[in-house]
Amino acid sequence: MSPAGYQARITIVDPDPGWPAEAQREAAAVAEAVGPETIRVEHVGSTAVPGLAAKPIIDLQLAVPAVDADGLARRLAPLGYARVPWPGDADDYPFFAKPADGDRTHHVHACVAGSLEERRHVVVRDFLRTHPDEAAAYAELKRELFRRFRGERQGYVDGKDGFMKALEARAMAWAGEG
Repeated sequence: MSPAGYQARITIVDPDPGWPAEAQREAAAVAEAVGPETIRVEHVGSTAVPGLAAKPIIDLQLAVPAVDADGLARRLAPLGYARVPWPGDADDYPFFAKPADGDRTHHVHACVAGSLEERRHVVVRDFLRTHPDEAAAYAELKRELFRRFRGERQGYVDGKDGFMKALEARAMAWAGEG
């Protein structure tokens, strides 16, 4: 059974130079909605890496002092976000999608400021930004998996799992955290 709001199909597109500006606008809206508990909102994921092919979804990471998943859900709902729980999803690292159903345009990953969850997303982003060969290999894999699984999300996600774990390990070692 799929989680509520599950989007079974994905697409991979060429990089859009408008992604950073859209991320900045949405980050400001998220920070305002969450209020003074917001420590940081960072643009993460593939759309945060110039030149990288991606699902056309802006990923933001919201860092707060302590995660209150239900409270965040209430604050983000007016912006069109809904919590998308997954099996094994932890209350200290909830995931929100916008819109809740249909083709998603934005994701918010909430985490405790300074946590491993926060750090690993930022480190992978920064590693890909400074290692164009790694970004190119990732883009090639994404396009190949998209073709192989014809846009079926679960096959795509499962297909890149090993690559992503190895990429994260390289990025964390590069950052002196591995």
